[in-house]
Amino acid sequence: MNELIVDLNISDKEFERMYRGEVRDVVARARDGRRVRFPAASLTRFVTREGIRGSFRIRYSPEGRLQDISRL
Repeated sequence: MNELIVDLNISDKEFERMYRGEVRDVVARARDGRRVRFPAASLTRFVTREGIRGSFRIRYSPEGRLQDISRL
């Protein structure tokens, strides 16, 4: 399984747009410089009052499909 590390800083207002369905995907830059796009819904368990902040490990299949995301 492949993996990337991303640092996210998504405000509560930005995530609210995702929650309402106005935004479906998150686009971020991995620490190694690659651009990654994944479903915003995969982050709902990490939401706090301030939004989503922190470093996350994204694991994906050889086909590029999201398998797992976890906070570091």
